[in-house]
Amino acid sequence: MSPFQLTRTLAPDAASADLRADVLHGLTRTPKELPPKWFYDARGSELFEEITRLPEYYPTRAEREILAARAPEIAAATGARTLVELGSGSSEKTRFLIDALLPGLDAYVPVDVSESALTGAAEALLAERPGLRVHALVADFTRGLALPGTEGPRLVAFLGGTIGNLLPAERRTFLRSVRAMLTPGDALLLGTDLVKDEATLVAAYDDAAGVTAAFNKNVLAVIDRELGGDADPADFAHVAVWDPEREWIEMRLRARHALAVKIRDLDLVVPFEEGEEVRTEVSAKFRQEGVRDELAAAGLELARWWTDEKGRFALSLATAR
Repeated sequence: MSPFQLTRTLAPDAASADLRADVLHGLTRTPKELPPKWFYDARGSELFEEITRLPEYYPTRAEREILAARAPEIAAATGARTLVELGSGSSEKTRFLIDALLPGLDAYVPVDVSESALTGAAEALLAERPGLRVHALVADFTRGLALPGTEGPRLVAFLGGTIGNLLPAERRTFLRSVRAMLTPGDALLLGTDLVKDEATLVAAYDDAAGVTAAFNKNVLAVIDRELGGDADPADFAHVAVWDPEREWIEMRLRARHALAVKIRDLDLVVPFEEGEEVRTEVSAKFRQEGVRDELAAAGLELARWWTDEKGRFALSLATAR
């Protein structure tokens, strides 16, 4: 069997159709909003990689610290023959898990909407680990997922705190869909950013160098390029605020003055009042008790909980109940 297989479950035009639907719905509702997945064209992905290296942005470093220290424990606890990673991207941090699970690891199954990201990551992994088998899936895991036939036990990893970008109802649906993938002996490894002081949280999403601001405004460049929009990023300010009741960060774009954005391909004119905002991302922060409760509601039992030394970020290992 080839060491690299790629299966596409997304239609070639799925991203274009989703963008049109999300922009039409999000910019004609009150208040306006756009899903954060549209940050990530090639430029947006570059900006996010830059964000992960900023001094203010601790989550990536904190999660890497946990994986470096705990990957052997995770491997011993799960005995996984298959590692499935949802939203795998570059698979950079996943190398700790892969190396801890080898030589018993039969297959790595990265799942992402970007075929180029999957191919690039697989090539790098296979060059370094020629005994590894990679079966990549071009898929949107938020729509449910059918995994290829693989050896069990399986470990499903959802890292980076990405679950925080889902609203509570979306998290419930997502966790139930993950539970449906699991059979006895399988496990979920979940990365969650933890509640902490407001200053640290806001700084992580509003860095002094303005990289996160450029990342936030990149959604406008995507709309302009893909849908014939005429939005000018200079007309909008980047805003990051902490909501203490919901315990999440919101990123927004705030109109600096009254204006109208034309989107040719949707035959749409979007008016903005001065100060009006578009919510572009929610990033929920968690506590151990809340994670335990959300997992339990989906039929998963929290088995292990690890944090970095400073207690900023957590990895949870959960099993099917």
